[in-house]
Amino acid sequence: MDSVRVNLQDKSYLILIENGLLSEIGEIIFSHNVGKNAVVITNTTVSPLYLSVVTKSLEEALFHVDTITIPDGEQYKTLHEMEQIYRQLSRFDLDRNSPVIALGGGVVGDMAGFAAATYLRGLPLVQIPTTLLAQVDSSVGGKTGINLPAGKNMVGAFYQPRIVLIDPLVLRTLDNRELRSGLAEVIKYSVIRDREFFVYLQKNMDKALKRDQSVVPAIIKTCCAIKAAITATDEREEGGVRAILNFGHTIGHAIETLTQYNKYRHGEAVAMGMAAAAKLSALWGYSASDDCQQLIALLEAAGLPTRLPDFSASDYLQAIQKDKKRAGGNMRMVLMKRIGEVFIEEVPAKKLISVLEGNEMKS
Repeated sequence: MDSVRVNLQDKSYLILIENGLLSEIGEIIFSHNVGKNAVVITNTTVSPLYLSVVTKSLEEALFHVDTITIPDGEQYKTLHEMEQIYRQLSRFDLDRNSPVIALGGGVVGDMAGFAAATYLRGLPLVQIPTTLLAQVDSSVGGKTGINLPAGKNMVGAFYQPRIVLIDPLVLRTLDNRELRSGLAEVIKYSVIRDREFFVYLQKNMDKALKRDQSVVPAIIKTCCAIKAAITATDEREEGGVRAILNFGHTIGHAIETLTQYNKYRHGEAVAMGMAAAAKLSALWGYSASDDCQQLIALLEAAGLPTRLPDFSASDYLQAIQKDKKRAGGNMRMVLMKRIGEVFIEEVPAKKLISVLEGNEMKS
C-alpha cells in the first residue's frame, strides 16, 4: 500500500493509496479511535456505485451507519444544501467523536468537510475521494467550503481530515469529462513544482486518459506528495507558499462564477485559467513563450479547453475582484517563471484589464 504523510504536528494524517481499498475502509477507520456511530455523505451519482461497498465495510467493523445523499454538481454547493445536511445530521445519534465520511468528488468533500468542521463544533472527518480531481487535490489539505452567488468557496473553513483513503480503481466508472477535469489539477502540480513530472505527463498522457494502472496510481501519489509538502509548510496560506496551489484559479474561479457553476467543470475552468496565466507570464516577460506553448499543448492533449470564454474584460475583473485571493486594489495571481517554478505577483487591476481587453488572451 502506498502512503503519503501530511505533516501538521498534532493534525498530521496519512493518505493511503491502494487498488481495492474501498472494501477495507471500515477496519482502517476503526483503528483511528473514533465513535461507533458514523455518517456517510455522498451524492446521487456515487451512491449507487459505491455506497453499499463502504456501508458493508463499516458495518463489518461494527459501526452503526447513517447516510446522507446530496445532489451531484457544483451548482448545489450552496447554503441551502448545507442547511439540509445539518437538518439530517441533527436526526442522527451523533456525538463529537462520530466520524463524517465524505464519499465522492470535490463537492462532496467540500460540503462534508465543512459540515464536519462546524456541526457540534467539530467531528472527525474521513475523505474517500472518488474523482481524480478530488484524489489529487481537493481531498488533501483541509480546505472546505461552499459557494455564494458572489463567488466560489466564499464560506468555509480549514479543517484537516483524520485520514484520506484513495482507491484508484473507482476511476473506472468516472466519466471521461470528469477524468479530464482531474488531469487539469495533475498538470498544475507539474507546473508549480516538478518539471520532470511535467515531462512524464507529456510522455504518458495517452495512458492516463485510458486509466492505465501502470501510471494512474503513480500520478495520484506524486500529486499528493507535492500538495502534502506545500501544505506542511503553510497550512492556512498565511506564509504565502500554499498560494502557489492557486495557479490557474484566479481566472478559473472567475469563469465558474460568470457561468454560474453550471457550464464548465472545475478542472476545465482551471485549465483555461492556467493557459491565461501562462500567456500573461509570457506577455509580461516573466517566462519564455516556449514554456507557455508546452503547457497549452499538454492541456489540449488532455482534452481540456485553453481559450477564455467570451466575457468582457469588465466582467472578468468584477468576478476576480470578488475572489478571496485579491490584495487591496491588486489581484494576487500565480504566474509562471518556467515549467516547474511559479511565483506570486500582485497585479494592478488596470494592468490586467488592458490585456483582457486585447486580443492576446483570445488566441
